[in-house]
Amino acid sequence: MPGPKALACPDSLKGVLSARDAAGALEDGFAHVGVDCEQLPLADGGEGTIDALCDEWTEYAVHDAFGRPRTARVGTREHGVVVEAAQAIPFDGERLDAMHASSRGLGELLAQLKPEGPLVIGIGGTATMDAGAGMLEVLRALPAPTTVLCDVQTTLYDAPRVFGPQKGATAEQVAELERRFRALDALAPYADLPGSGAAGGLGAALASLGAELVPGASAVVELAGFDPAGYGLVVTGEGRVDATTAEGKAVTEVVLRCGVAGVPCVVFGGVVDALVPGAETIALSGEPARAARDLFELGLRLGTRLLDAAG
Repeated sequence: MPGPKALACPDSLKGVLSARDAAGALEDGFAHVGVDCEQLPLADGGEGTIDALCDEWTEYAVHDAFGRPRTARVGTREHGVVVEAAQAIPFDGERLDAMHASSRGLGELLAQLKPEGPLVIGIGGTATMDAGAGMLEVLRALPAPTTVLCDVQTTLYDAPRVFGPQKGATAEQVAELERRFRALDALAPYADLPGSGAAGGLGAALASLGAELVPGASAVVELAGFDPAGYGLVVTGEGRVDATTAEGKAVTEVVLRCGVAGVPCVVFGGVVDALVPGAETIALSGEPARAARDLFELGLRLGTRLLDAAG
């Protein structure tokens, strides 16, 4: 009779471990005690979306939000391609300039693509607050039917207040951004769409080109083929588990689906500031240098527990 199986499906520990590396560390821990563990790294439409959905990618030359040359990866799937906006115009904590950061580099990237199937764009983690103006300077049409994965559901006119300060805007600049956004008549029909304010209004700009905006976490979980049925335990988590975890993050989507399936779920966090309803929540050491070891040891503990429960 086969033993119990586990599924490791974490999000990334941003700046510390990719979702794929985190899943690998968990799998190693489970395997060490003889528990079969499968990997399914996840994301919420920002960093790690390509890793979660693609095994292959191609690199393209673009410019970042401040005109500096960089290389951006585009993932390939059996049907279509996956783009992360942050591959072209990533948030840069060392250069916060909400008034001048441009989305042009994303337009450069999309203009080079000739996908044979649908296009998926994750727009989390960008530097920009230009409502897609830079992108629209170089992109007149999307290269394929497009789904946009929004890591937040913020609407267009709320975006300056919500995201402006994170990207370096002063109170006066937030007010100016609000005026700019409301003056964009071409985006007004899309201003109330959930996610239209994501990535500093990039959601609305892509919607104006015909893209469909969807919640990123649930879409990634679906596209990745997540199904907890048949597993004795599902393990998910991210770098910091806090009140925002419940706001459209992949972790919460996994917990909800495990609850429906009646499969136990454990959530880990490098730092835990809030518990996740419906799952056991475990805090790791919070030390970046120990992250992989922490997850290996978590796999060991949970694997041993799973074997004991199976008798």
